Amino acid sequence: MRIRATVVAVSGALALSALAVPAAQADGSSGDTKITKVVVDGDNKATVGTSSAKSIKVSVTATDNSGIASADEFELVGPGYGYLTTGKPTCVKVNATTSTCSASVLVDPKVDYLVNANAGTWYVEAWVDAKDGDFIWKQKAGSFNFQRASQLSANATPEPVKKGKTITVTGKLTRANWETLKNAGYASQPVKLQFRKKSSSTYTTVKTIKTTSTGALKTTVKATADGYFRYSFAGTTTTPAVNAAGDFIDVK
Repeated sequence: MRIRATVVAVSGALALSALAVPAAQADGSSGDTKITKVVVDGDNKATVGTSSAKSIKVSVTATDNSGIASADEFELVGPGYGYLTTGKPTCVKVNATTSTCSASVLVDPKVDYLVNANAGTWYVEAWVDAKDGDFIWKQKAGSFNFQRASQLSANATPEPVKKGKTITVTGKLTRANWETLKNAGYASQPVKLQFRKKSSSTYTTVKTIKTTSTGALKTTVKATADGYFRYSFAGTTTTPAVNAAGDFIDVK
C-alpha cells in the first residue's frame, strides 16, 4: 500500500500533505501475549534511492501460552507524515508458544511521493492475536531507520607518484533527493580518508575531513607506499554508511 500523502504546490516547490494519519491512541493488551522482537529488513535499516522500488520486510516475533494465531497488517509511521501499511502477515511457528509474523510493503520513489523529511527514525505498530483470544497492540513495537541511499567516490592523483611527494585525494558524498529523484551533495559531513597498503587487506584511517556545501571532498597526503586510498562515511539516521571504492596509487 502507498504512503498516505498527496503532493501540493507551495511557492513552486513540492510539499507533502497528509490525507490520513492514524489517530493517537494508547497501547492495549489482554492476557499474557507479548511481542519479543521486531526486525525490519534484517538490520532495522531500510534504504531507498531515486529510481528503483524497495521491498521492506517487517518481522514481528510474539509469544503467548496458547500460541500465536495471527497478526494484523503492520503500520509503519515516520517523520514528515510518513505512513506505510504492509500486506497481511504470514505467521510461522517457532515453538508451541512463539511465532514470527512477517509481511512486506513496496516503496517506489517514482510514484510514492516521498519527501526528504520522511527520512529518519520510523516505528512499527503491531497487533498480534493469540489462539486463546489474548492479544497485544503496540504503537511502537520496534523502530528502524528509513534512509536516503548514499554514494561516495574517491580519486587519488597523480599516479604514478614519487615517494615523499604530495598526493591529492578528491571525492564526493551524495545521497538520494526524493523530491527531485536525483542525487545531491551531502554537506558538512565528517568523512574518513583511509589507506590500505598493496600487501594488506585492512584499511587504516589517515585523517577525517568534512564535505563542502556541495558534498565535495579534497585533501592531501604524502606518498609512502603502493596502495589504495578511499573515503569512508559512517552514516547518519537519515543516510546509510558507505565506502568509496579504493583508488590505487603506484609509488615509485
